[in-house]
Amino acid sequence: MAAAMARLHLLHPPTTITRPSLLFLKPSPSPRGSRIRKVSTLPRLCSSADQSPQGASPSAALSGSIVGDLLDYLNESWTQFHATAEAKRQLINAGFHLLNENDEWNLKPGGRYFFTRNMSCLIAFAVGERYDVGSGFHVVAAHTDSPCLKLKPKSASTKSNYLMVNVQTYGGGLWHTWFDRDLSVAGRVIVRDSDGSFLHKLVKIKRPLLRVPTLAIHLDRTVNKDGFKPNLETHLIPLLSTKTNETSAESKEKGATISSKPVHHPLLLQILSDELGCCADDIMSIELNLCDTQPSCLGGGNNEFIFSGRLDNLASSYCALRALIDSCRLTADLSTEHAVRMVALFDNEEVGSDSFQGAGAPTMFQAMRRIIDSLADKYVGENAFERAIRKSFLVSADMAHGVHPNFMDKHEEHHRPEMQKGLVIKHNANQHYATSGITAFLFKEVGKIHNLPTQEFAVRNDMGCGSTIGPILASGVGIRTVDCGIAQLSMHSVREVCGKEDIDIAYQHFKAFYQSFSHVDSKLTIDY
Repeated sequence: MAAAMARLHLLHPPTTITRPSLLFLKPSPSPRGSRIRKVSTLPRLCSSADQSPQGASPSAALSGSIVGDLLDYLNESWTQFHATAEAKRQLINAGFHLLNENDEWNLKPGGRYFFTRNMSCLIAFAVGERYDVGSGFHVVAAHTDSPCLKLKPKSASTKSNYLMVNVQTYGGGLWHTWFDRDLSVAGRVIVRDSDGSFLHKLVKIKRPLLRVPTLAIHLDRTVNKDGFKPNLETHLIPLLSTKTNETSAESKEKGATISSKPVHHPLLLQILSDELGCCADDIMSIELNLCDTQPSCLGGGNNEFIFSGRLDNLASSYCALRALIDSCRLTADLSTEHAVRMVALFDNEEVGSDSFQGAGAPTMFQAMRRIIDSLADKYVGENAFERAIRKSFLVSADMAHGVHPNFMDKHEEHHRPEMQKGLVIKHNANQHYATSGITAFLFKEVGKIHNLPTQEFAVRNDMGCGSTIGPILASGVGIRTVDCGIAQLSMHSVREVCGKEDIDIAYQHFKAFYQSFSHVDSKLTIDY
């Protein structure tokens, strides 16, 4: 939701990961003419032992629902890297074939494939059995990143006998919500192996490790009257530890090797190395986010809400991913399909999408062109890619602003989306959203066929409007696009909330889109 902005446990016992997963897989021998890599079923990349709230009954409340699976996904996906890795695991378990962008592709109608970029961007697709050159792509696109705090390249800081960790803000977060939370770190590291090669590993420290304390009201008497206005450079620095000699002594007793690198605290590197099972001196590079350790869970009087960080936009990402997997789980599911069904998950939406792994890069369109070329066989006709784009349709899925009961005047009177009422179709006359009258009609028609509700949103004329990856992708090559999202509250807070029913509605709508859009689209003619 922040592309325009960039441009203008229930408590549970801590668990640890005893064996971090290696995410760069070595290619296995492939059949002649094919560079597809089939990968065996992978274990979960992170622990999913998070418990449900006391008194909640997820097994009963979530029967026939994907909400329980979404909670697992959220609890796995502390960072964009973990979200992509978990999506990769689920795709492989569902029978999708892992591709490499560096290899030649040999695709077949009826095949299911995917690839990742930077381990934070993912493109997955399923080719219809009746695919013909020039057939379109039906895409649901979302993003894997969320506003957060990230470690600076030189994070070590010491103040008043405290070990501090220097951070930088990522995206447009509600930064005051990060104060007084039980925080930790997660992300990826580059580790030197014993043979001198380098390994790419994910890491997550699940126990509370860091905290940004607020100033006591006794020392800031007017804070409730004047507002809490922290300086993001000087007041948003987390505490790691008190500076004592005991830490070094304890580490030496354990026989640990403390890194001599001054840019990060040796204590932090030792914690990471203990988790990774390596020497602290073998950690060559780190890319870490600060994360709230409180698990995602159900809440509300009837367990009708989801309380979690990163709902924007992992909720959309998971609904899209699951819809694609389930829409082609059986061989017969693609038997009458002419189009290519696709999900695209991008990084860096919260800061404008202009990156190697963001929607501003040509990743998706390059993949489309390669798919067409691989499936073309001996076809020698004219402009297959351009014709395919004209037949294509993209659903830009990003969370939507639900009406806040305490701030109802922030919404235009007739466009106040509510939770539990279905996907919100976003409109903006100035093209901050890519929705048009035609694309809104087609997407709503899919929902109508399957008895799925939709809502409408337009921002007030006296307020600014956010944006999404929708306009970026729509203008990239001229693909028809609708912007939609799940209504939520507390967007960009460290802890957000959305409706449980909306998750299932979104999943069902995306799945219906994959299954029914070809039929709906064939009934409407515009430029003939």
